[in-house]
Amino acid sequence: MEKYYSNGKLLLSGEYVVLDGAISLAVPTKFGQWLHVELISEPKFIWTSFDNRGLVWFENEFELDKIDSSQISSNDETSKRLIQILRAAKQLNPDFLNSNSGYKITTRLDFEKNWGLGTSSTLINNIASWAHINAFTLLNKTFGGSGYDIACAQHNQPISYQLIEDKPLVKLIDFNPSFKEHIYYIYLNKKQNSRDGIAMYKSNQGQSKSLISEISDITSNMISCKSLTTFNELIERHEVIISKTIKQKPIKELLFSDFKGSIKSLGAWGGDFIMVTSKEHPKPYFEAKGYHTIIPYKEMIL
Repeated sequence: MEKYYSNGKLLLSGEYVVLDGAISLAVPTKFGQWLHVELISEPKFIWTSFDNRGLVWFENEFELDKIDSSQISSNDETSKRLIQILRAAKQLNPDFLNSNSGYKITTRLDFEKNWGLGTSSTLINNIASWAHINAFTLLNKTFGGSGYDIACAQHNQPISYQLIEDKPLVKLIDFNPSFKEHIYYIYLNKKQNSRDGIAMYKSNQGQSKSLISEISDITSNMISCKSLTTFNELIERHEVIISKTIKQKPIKELLFSDFKGSIKSLGAWGGDFIMVTSKEHPKPYFEAKGYHTIIPYKEMIL
């Protein structure tokens, strides 16, 4: 049996603007996804995906020799996506799946499927590892996006991430804030589709070089920041800039205006996780408002 594992991800700075070349700060999470590959005698694919509770959230099977043909179709969106990924992987490596044997595939998530920590990106990276192909290329042929999530899947420490002429520049960084005991990640109780967020951002075309430069500068300062006060100033400034760019109100203004700490949206605004800084544990405040997934920095970030 072959086994593959990829880390989940969070983008702490540069959301949206990373697509246009801004330097962003991204961190792999302690949660990820496994992919197990077992050969079977029948020439078919048997695919089963388990969530973090061990419950099946997706299963399907189809004939192996029809993967790269138009004979497999499905009304199920997950099946369509899976077939699309496997076909793209086979195009990139014609020897992939070129066997008389079949495959029993099992995937297992370490995190809640709706958390937005990278159900898709960890799958892309795992399949790319299995197929011996470039995961960034596979991403471009399937889901698209900046690729920072693929970089997080492949690295076990924080990174700075930048697209230069559409090619990823990944640098391992020493991001280990001395005030990390005051940083928390709160789930907003709804999944946000990053593709919708990207489409919305792209509709506001004409992003200036000054915007990219300013976000890159904030990222650099976040990485080297030594105090919680300065960190709060940086993430609040970041929120104001992105708010003006995408014409949406910051999440603190929308939902948590009476919160005494600082709050920053992560990834596509309006869902998934937010990053919260607070000198006191924010659990009572957020639970009172109906948000019960509150994860300290040390429990979330690798």
